Amino acid sequence: MKLDELWEVVRQIPKGKVMSYGAVGELLSARASGRSVGRWMAQCPEDVPWWRVVAKTGQLPISKRGPGFASEQEERLRKERVQFLDSCVVDMERHSIDEV
Repeated sequence: MKLDELWEVVRQIPKGKVMSYGAVGELLSARASGRSVGRWMAQCPEDVPWWRVVAKTGQLPISKRGPGFASEQEERLRKERVQFLDSCVVDMERHSIDEV
């Protein structure tokens, strides 16, 4: 799997929307698990809107890498008017998409 394909999928997620790691993985020509997508996302270039990729539950698992990452992700999503059910849990019914 070429990472450029992953970056292109994530770049296509519109502002104010999110996709789960698994949904992103389903769109790749060589399908990948959400876990794999999560590992690869740790390497993404600066121009990739990484904050629009969340867990299927709406949680922000990037917090495992450090609480500062989750705070930054939440702040960026809130700036795009993404609503949260709870702190760090995205309202997936309102904001999740499965295709780009």
